[in-house]
Amino acid sequence: MKLRATLFFAATLASVAAVVAPVGMAAAEPNSQITILYDAFGADAAMKKDWGFSALVEIAGKRIIFDTGNDRDIFAVKAKGIDLTNIDFVVLSHRHSDHMAGLNHILSVNPTVKIYAPKEGFGIYGSSLPSSFYRKDESLAPQMRYYDGKPPEVMKFGTAWQGANIELIDKTTEIAPGVTLIALVSDAPGTRELKELSLAVNTPDGLVLVVGCSHPGVEKIVEAATAINPKIRLIAGGFHLVVAPDEVIAKAVAALKDTFKVENIAPGHCTGEPTFAALKQAFGDRYLYAGVGTSLPLGPGMGSVGRRGEGPLFREDDLATYRKLAHREDPFGILQARNSRSKPSHL
Repeated sequence: MKLRATLFFAATLASVAAVVAPVGMAAAEPNSQITILYDAFGADAAMKKDWGFSALVEIAGKRIIFDTGNDRDIFAVKAKGIDLTNIDFVVLSHRHSDHMAGLNHILSVNPTVKIYAPKEGFGIYGSSLPSSFYRKDESLAPQMRYYDGKPPEVMKFGTAWQGANIELIDKTTEIAPGVTLIALVSDAPGTRELKELSLAVNTPDGLVLVVGCSHPGVEKIVEAATAINPKIRLIAGGFHLVVAPDEVIAKAVAALKDTFKVENIAPGHCTGEPTFAALKQAFGDRYLYAGVGTSLPLGPGMGSVGRRGEGPLFREDDLATYRKLAHREDPFGILQARNSRSKPSHL
């Protein structure tokens, strides 16, 4: 049964890839790297740990800030050594505050920087809708009608960052040669209809994929990415398996390693401790440690510099901090799930 499901999944993937038009390829650069700016674990004592995610992606001649963390002030400290006036653009993967709070700091330094964000109706990044979306009643007096009964053809809604140079993305889009934003929608309970962007950079050595929280499912994101290039060189970021049971984790790990044949993995943020362990065991020295402050070189010898899977994954204080932050205000339903499991079965 498991073999048949895997073969069916692979065949479906091949058919999807066949109908998607190819995109460009970014030039290879030996000094390309991803630097983790924000996360809740890491070996660098100077980098304050906090729940959230941000990374500086330097690849294909571009300097990209992917997500901006959970706290403006913490992000400002972590980005102190980065010339934010010289970044090409910012990508906000989705609307959750632990991925976008630091944008205020970026805009204070570089108010005109290009920002890509998912397009959502009435979204925090701004949006618009045709005025035909609401029902009208012409029997009402003008003062009882919206816009006195004469609404604009398109109704525009504000953003939390008025005046910012935000471009909304509602479908997978190549924004520069070899640089694509993959746009998917979550159908998972708790985040249903949440739109999320992932960053895919197509290089001669394979695709580099950076994900924020993978709410639509990390397997679905990778499946979409393989339509650009079936060779996935690296996935970095959060996989949203922080409360997943072992069987779900095992299925995701098997898909990444065996179905999609991902070459290197650098999980962080909401991937979850059990998933860190499972991926480390499955990928061995192709598991790249990606704690806050870590730089992941993307040149020909990717992973040969810095800590890899054979190094210590966490220190004890890392684990304590990670667990504390993960439980804060029960952001992923951890306490609720535990309470429901602890209730007597006859209730």
